[in-house]
Parts: sequence; structure tokens; C-alpha cells
Amino acid sequence: MKNRSEKQKDLDSLKTALAEVSTVILTTFQGITVEDDTKLRRAVQAAGGEYHVVKNTLAERAGAGTAAEPLLKNLEGTNSIAYTATDPVALAKALTKVAKDVPAFKFKAGIVQGRVLSVAEIQQLALLPSKEELISKLMFLLRSPAQRIASALNGVNRNLAVTVSEAVKASQFGAGDAAPEPAGGTQ
Repeated sequence: MKNRSEKQKDLDSLKTALAEVSTVILTTFQGITVEDDTKLRRAVQAAGGEYHVVKNTLAERAGAGTAAEPLLKNLEGTNSIAYTATDPVALAKALTKVAKDVPAFKFKAGIVQGRVLSVAEIQQLALLPSKEELISKLMFLLRSPAQRIASALNGVNRNLAVTVSEAVKASQFGAGDAAPEPAGGTQ
């Protein structure tokens, strides 16, 4: 059992972490095997987050004065939290995948950018494209008009070159021919 100074150290550490993050997802872990818990922790770490099983009073005290305060008040039952300061979509995707594989793992609620989310909203968040995918799509959309403009401008130059080339060919062809005779002929 932890002594008072260790508990205070845990509280301070969690309070500091919760003050710096933008996303906190509250879950329950009751009935999860050690193997599933290990997979869960690895998935959350891979998504750039942290996962902790917390005592309700510790979570409530650590959440006081942070954006996660409404989420961590009056907790009951067994609870765990996953949080991240980076990409909320990646964290939600990782947790949703684990929840599909492990029926005992369930969402309770979440908070993203100070807004409390329901279980359904967390699942909708997991369906969004990741930050990298969104950046990639945005770059494609930004690049596409520029490519079209460049192609159109090249088309104008190409058409002009073809027209000039045809005009040159026509003038060369016409210069070598004899001038047409006037109508009525010479006497």
C-alpha cells in the first residue's frame, strides 16, 4: 500500500498531465484480462496517449481546476482514463478498436477541447480521418487547382506554338509557288 507522500506524488503527476492535455476519455476496465490490458496500453501509447487505472477520489482531485473537471466529478465504480495532448481522433480510434475486440472494455464519457462527449460522440470521433489523412487531403485539394491552372497555361502555349508552326508552314508553302495569273490573261 502506498504511503501519503507516494499518493501525493501520484496526484501531482496526474494533475499536471490533465492540465496539459486536450482530450480525456473515461472508461471502465472491469473484467479485462492482463493480456487485453497490455494490448490496450500499447494501442494508446501508439496513438500518442497515456492510459491509467485511477481511483475515483484521485481522479476527482487531479481533475479539479482542469478542463477534465466535469468529466471526473462524482465517479462511481471502476474507472480508467486515457488522455492525449496531440490527436484526439487517433486516441478515439485506438480505444474503439480495443472496445470492439474486448467486450469488457467500455466507454463512459470523454472531453475534447473542453467539450464533454457522450459515448456515441466518442465513437463518431473515431470515424473521422486522422490528422495526417486530413492534412494529406487538404494538400491535394490545394495542389489540384494549381495543377489545373498550370495545365491550362501550358495548353495556351502549346496551342499558340501549333498555330505559329502551321502559319510558318503555310507561308513557306505559299512562297515557293508561282503567283497566280490575273484573270483574262495577258495579250
